[in-house]
Amino acid sequence: MIFQEPLTTNNYNHSIKNHCMSENVIFPGDKIASIEEYEAGYNTFDDGDMVRAATIGRKDIDKSTRVANIKHPKTLSIPKVGDIVIGTVAAVMSSMIAVSIDYINGKPTISKVECICSTRNIRKKNVALANDIVTLKIVNHLNGTIHAMIDEPYLGVLFTKCRKCGGKVVPMRDAIKCTECSWIDERKLSSNFGNSDFINLRD
Repeated sequence: MIFQEPLTTNNYNHSIKNHCMSENVIFPGDKIASIEEYEAGYNTFDDGDMVRAATIGRKDIDKSTRVANIKHPKTLSIPKVGDIVIGTVAAVMSSMIAVSIDYINGKPTISKVECICSTRNIRKKNVALANDIVTLKIVNHLNGTIHAMIDEPYLGVLFTKCRKCGGKVVPMRDAIKCTECSWIDERKLSSNFGNSDFINLRD
């Protein structure tokens, strides 16, 4: 099986630059200011040395509050550290999953940026499978890639189907059981699994 490369801030940056010639536009990962002079604000992040853009847009430096922001006409957002995201599993690898982000803190996003989530410390054969809906917590931005965690009880799979017949499943402790073919499978279930109002969840 061939997995597509996750749309991280690095390759997202490259794809957007191919379609934009304006010298005034800031792209994800671009340096905005030194953290010694300004704090990271809206649509930016602190990499430990510099404030960098987390999304495409225009630089907005507030000298009175000493906060560096990025403005985007379509409010294209990249999740910040601590944000709770909900998305669709796009790829499953041996020790991580790639997730296409659909909601940030309960609000829909059009960015279609992906994050990666380590599953190395989860003692399950199948933490999540492709096309599962999961909720994660953003933990850092590292080398242009958005990293998330799934360890907490409220994080994990919110919605899935039976991988054998595609039928509806119900939770069984830390597993799921298909109501149609009775297949039992592992998942790292969120404590909110099966909650139909999951898009409105907050941390």
